[in-house]
Amino acid sequence: MAGKLYVIGIGPGDPELMTLKAVRILKEVPCIFVPKGREEGSSLALSIVQKALTLDSKEIAELHFPMMKTSGNAESKSELDTKWNQAAEAVLAKLDKGMDAAFITIGDPGIYSTFFYLYERLLERKPSLAIEIVPGISSINASAARAGMYLGLGNERIAILPANYLESLKETLEKFDTVVLMKVNKVFDTVKDTLVSMGLAAHAAYVCRAGMEDERVYKDIQKVRQEDLNYFSLVIVRKR
Repeated sequence: MAGKLYVIGIGPGDPELMTLKAVRILKEVPCIFVPKGREEGSSLALSIVQKALTLDSKEIAELHFPMMKTSGNAESKSELDTKWNQAAEAVLAKLDKGMDAAFITIGDPGIYSTFFYLYERLLERKPSLAIEIVPGISSINASAARAGMYLGLGNERIAILPANYLESLKETLEKFDTVVLMKVNKVFDTVKDTLVSMGLAAHAAYVCRAGMEDERVYKDIQKVRQEDLNYFSLVIVRKR
């Protein structure tokens, strides 16, 4: 009988934000799959878990996911497909031995998570595979809390989008009460200029590496410096 795969959101960075269920399952499973952006690098997700649990008795299996856009050229897509297929085979190799395993992912598995690039590949190969998704606190929730902001009340509308979709930024800001812009580091100046031109700069907060030791929170986005920009960053705009 094949083992069960748990997909576990471990929160944004603070190990105390891991759920009780996440901690329990990670204590129980013998194998933990760890996603990495670079083959030679370390895993941020693993470093978070290591602050909460002793993993000496666990098998740690690293999976390399290149940091490329899924909408890239044919060569990039081919490389990504190869990596995802290799990862799916590696996961199934463990589960087919009857071993339960966990796949850890930063934040919540359902919000821009690496795992769902594997999901269909796993079920194509083994439709009967048992997969349980364990939600986690997202960087969106953690950032709003750290900035002392709420995301929505009553009938207010909330939009969440990657900041590189700049062509729809102004329209989104006009239509929604709260807008969360993910991964703003490469387009921060453009985002800031747009907010200033729309009179929304005073309604925006910038949060970088929420929940991590080097977290930074700016309620005045015009004070954000170049050295404050980071891949793990977002801007929350509250129009009211």
